[in-house]
Amino acid sequence: MTVHKQDRHAKATFAMGCFWSPDAIFSKVPGVLGTRVGYAGGTKEEPTYEEVCAGDTGHAEAIEVTYDPKKVSYDELLDVFWKNHNPTTFNRQGPDIGTQYRSAIFTRTPEEEAAAHASREKLAQSGRYGDIIVTKIEPAGTFWPAEEYHQKYFAKKGIDPTCHI
Repeated sequence: MTVHKQDRHAKATFAMGCFWSPDAIFSKVPGVLGTRVGYAGGTKEEPTYEEVCAGDTGHAEAIEVTYDPKKVSYDELLDVFWKNHNPTTFNRQGPDIGTQYRSAIFTRTPEEEAAAHASREKLAQSGRYGDIIVTKIEPAGTFWPAEEYHQKYFAKKGIDPTCHI
């Protein structure tokens, strides 16, 4: 986990298909101080939503979670991640298809990487899914915030989170 010395907060980044629903889900987790949706895992600097949707940037729609590690652990955030999407569908969630909808955990430290691998292995051995877990574990590069109209999208629209699990 990356802990910022000035405030002792940490950040975690996950991709689980559409980013609107994970924003709403992680925002409700005790110990989560803030969330923002954006793009991770790609090659283009400052990608736009249209560019990411075209599939040419390599980015995934992602959620950046700022949290207090004294109140919620990285492992607990991983549990939220696994429980709220289907990690067995390659480059898709529900009807959303493309690399931008892949399942991924973007790690910042060797400890996060080890925790992500351990949690994925534990889930695979649990038999919860009949298929192979295809979630990628990748180094966290730059997180590019999505356009403002995507931030807190469901709350702004006054609708319940409805992305696909």
